[in-house]
Amino acid sequence: MTTDLIDGFLAAIPMPAVLVDQTERLIAENSAAAPLLGQEGKGRHFATVLRQPSVATAIEACLRDRKPRTARHLANDGAQDTTFAVTLRYVPGIGAVSGGAVLVCFDDVTEREQAGQMRRDFVANVSHELRTPLTALIGFIETLRGPAKDDTAARDRFLAIMEGEASRMNRLVGDLLSLNRVESEERVRPKQSVDLGAHLGSTLKTLVPVAEARGVSMNLEAPQGGIMVTGDPDQLQQVFTNLVENAVKYGGDEVRVLLSRSERDPAVRAAAARVQVIDNGPGIDPVHLPRLTERFYRADSHRSREMGGTGLGLAIVKHIINRHRGRLRVESELGQGSVFTVILPE
Repeated sequence: MTTDLIDGFLAAIPMPAVLVDQTERLIAENSAAAPLLGQEGKGRHFATVLRQPSVATAIEACLRDRKPRTARHLANDGAQDTTFAVTLRYVPGIGAVSGGAVLVCFDDVTEREQAGQMRRDFVANVSHELRTPLTALIGFIETLRGPAKDDTAARDRFLAIMEGEASRMNRLVGDLLSLNRVESEERVRPKQSVDLGAHLGSTLKTLVPVAEARGVSMNLEAPQGGIMVTGDPDQLQQVFTNLVENAVKYGGDEVRVLLSRSERDPAVRAAAARVQVIDNGPGIDPVHLPRLTERFYRADSHRSREMGGTGLGLAIVKHIINRHRGRLRVESELGQGSVFTVILPE
């Protein structure tokens, strides 16, 4: 088989691939392999290019007994660690003195690995979030059945705490169901017409008791006549309620909600509406900003739990905004408050 024919076959393989013959040198590689190898490998001994022991051992074994092998190759693409599933198959009749060669293919399984890790983390987080209130409930039940059985004051105090823990579990289950529902609909574009001004006004009116209890003032600034977008009214209400309620609970003593419209917003490259929820609170350390929309991630976990937060609110917000083909922007500095911006195409 000619060199051109070998190169042609490797070029047709839609993943990084190299050939190693009986001299243990790379006799061919496709263009997809170049970024992975990081250098020109053709003509070099495979151990100088593929240094990971598991891959080198698999190549040596395949050259020796000609049996299929698999291995794993770990790399870094400059932005993140990557994982490749490596398959090795012996190809007879090519290479030095037609002694055969090993075809080594690299399948990028990074996304599958990340998805698996996300599932494991999700189960671990849910288990942790449920275990804490359940442990508290079990402890109080045992106490009420034993030492505090006839203590009226202790019973009332414990029952109040138990009610709070049960409500926390109920909120968590509700948010999990909501997240699942939102994710299942994420690829379905909503078709209803929504008046954002009216929606925001309704949201603030609903949250008046929460704001008054914390001494927080809320103000809505919106243009006359309202701004219409295509969306799901219930889901958008959920987004605005979450963002404004978070600002009331974790911000300072003033929350401003600004509604505006742009003929061409660079974030969505089309006419769009912007809703900004601005507070004058303590702000968020910039180190937390990239991870705020992750499930169960909390910038201040202790305070969030005290306020009844489940750690899922912003994850739900992100998925709803994705369904609407919009964008979520978060800007904050310690001591200077926070700005949550929702950009929705019309």
